[in-house]
Amino acid sequence: MRRDDPEVLRRGGLVDITTTGRRTGEPRRIEIALHVIRGRRFISGTPAPRRRSWLANLEAEPRFTLHVREHSGVDLPARARIVDDEAERREVLREVARAWNRDDLEEMVRHSPLIEVVLEPGAAAIG
Repeated sequence: MRRDDPEVLRRGGLVDITTTGRRTGEPRRIEIALHVIRGRRFISGTPAPRRRSWLANLEAEPRFTLHVREHSGVDLPARARIVDDEAERREVLREVARAWNRDDLEEMVRHSPLIEVVLEPGAAAIG
């Protein structure tokens, strides 16, 4: 990452993502939290027993658009890597739980959606 990359790409915060609807093929845009943990970017959510639509969309089509709010009009092509390895989930979600002041790590490991955001080559440089 470069110094002039948006703050959200370096530290995390609210972003929007647009996925492709797995049934309709239509774009689906939502607001979501981006976490930067040890230089890698992750998107998670609160624990829920049912699969989130955005996660199901990314399972069907991992390419999506990351919309950077602090730079209006900056849309970055990205790819989702679903994080399903339990040890990796625990490691990442421990940091997410700390950031959200949560004390239910095991519930998060079992039921929180979690993806790693992989920016397409050249997408991290904005200027």
